Amino acid sequence: MQDITFAHKGFFFLFILIPLFVAWYILRQRKIQNNILISSFVGFRGAKPSFRQYLRHIPFAFRMLAFSAIIVVLARPQSSATGQNVTTEGIDIMLALDISGSMMSEDFTPNRVGAAKKVAEDFIDGRPNDRIGLVIFSSEAFSMCPLTTDHAVLKNLFAKVEPGMLTDGTAIGEGLATAVARIKDSKTKSKVIILMTDGVNNQGKISPADAGVIANTFGIRVYTIGIGTNGTAPYPFKTPFGIQYQQMEVQIDEALLKEIASETGGKYFRATDNTKLTAIYKEIDKLEKTKVELTEFRSYSECFLPYALFAALLLLSEVVLRYTLLRSLP
Repeated sequence: MQDITFAHKGFFFLFILIPLFVAWYILRQRKIQNNILISSFVGFRGAKPSFRQYLRHIPFAFRMLAFSAIIVVLARPQSSATGQNVTTEGIDIMLALDISGSMMSEDFTPNRVGAAKKVAEDFIDGRPNDRIGLVIFSSEAFSMCPLTTDHAVLKNLFAKVEPGMLTDGTAIGEGLATAVARIKDSKTKSKVIILMTDGVNNQGKISPADAGVIANTFGIRVYTIGIGTNGTAPYPFKTPFGIQYQQMEVQIDEALLKEIASETGGKYFRATDNTKLTAIYKEIDKLEKTKVELTEFRSYSECFLPYALFAALLLLSEVVLRYTLLRSLP
């Protein structure tokens, strides 16, 4: 954005002199009027002022305009441009999502996995400067999307995630270890894994505790989220008569998830409904803020030349008029 500023605004007080000059000029014009005694005005009837008489005050007007332009020149008008240099230091975040069959439970709207996807997508939209990736796990783990800043691609892949893509089971250790493998070589100062599960580890060759130790070794913070209501949750299953529901007990290994979070410097959260899940992601968003540095700059360029040329042109015009067309007028 550009605007005009003045380096020496004090010179604007010189404008006070202009009314004094005008008053002096009027008094001077009255004093230089010549008086001639004549016997009759008959000979002057119908006489009109000449064109030159109309122009007699033009030199003074030019001089006042030139004086005003000179004041502006002395005040040093400058064009200033302001802007910002933005430096961002993003965070690498790997999302590890449990897609076991129990994630179809409908204690969330529309179900656990649907709610998890919606909230995660909103989280992704709010982190434009970060690289984010996705790992899904059930009885095994699969890297769905590597770390990327192309969040549109990530969200498209996220939309396709559904329980049943992998063999059923809950391999929390495998999911966490796979996420660690995908983020450990990152060069960013802050590396984060957000692990979400609704069950107890019952599959996989790597224990969740060992995966947590590995994450800590590589300086990776792990935020763990246990998703599921307290007590039981309605779980849909197919029958020859259509979809039926059975109340399933919610079992989340909170002690394990707390241990992983504590080991890595992260935090454990429990989400019992959509609202709490949204609040959890907002809190993580606040805890892991992207570093953005704004450096403001301002540059100046001198703008007095047009005013100086204008003043010179006016003074030259006054001189030309005074010694040519108005030479014989007082």
